[in-house]
Amino acid sequence: MKVAVVYTMEGCPFCQMIKEELEKNNLPYIARDINEYEDEYEEFVRVTENEYVPALMLLTLDEKENASNVKLLAPDRDYEDIYEGVEMVKTYFLN
Repeated sequence: MKVAVVYTMEGCPFCQMIKEELEKNNLPYIARDINEYEDEYEEFVRVTENEYVPALMLLTLDEKENASNVKLLAPDRDYEDIYEGVEMVKTYFLN
């Protein structure tokens, strides 16, 4: 099963925008507040060397919930704006 995780921060207008765009495009996602999932997000930042939000993690889970094909997408590194990020998620689910 393909999964999109969106790392967000409370009060971030761009985070709200990307969630709205994902919903408008009927793209399922799991929202993770970076303060609530601090350790997980710190690992994301360490790997991507980018701490901006909203950030995306695309992955595949098998029936035992083992992750594979993990792709980390950071704003200003992998996509320039919210709409480009949403298009990347859309492409991920279509392939």
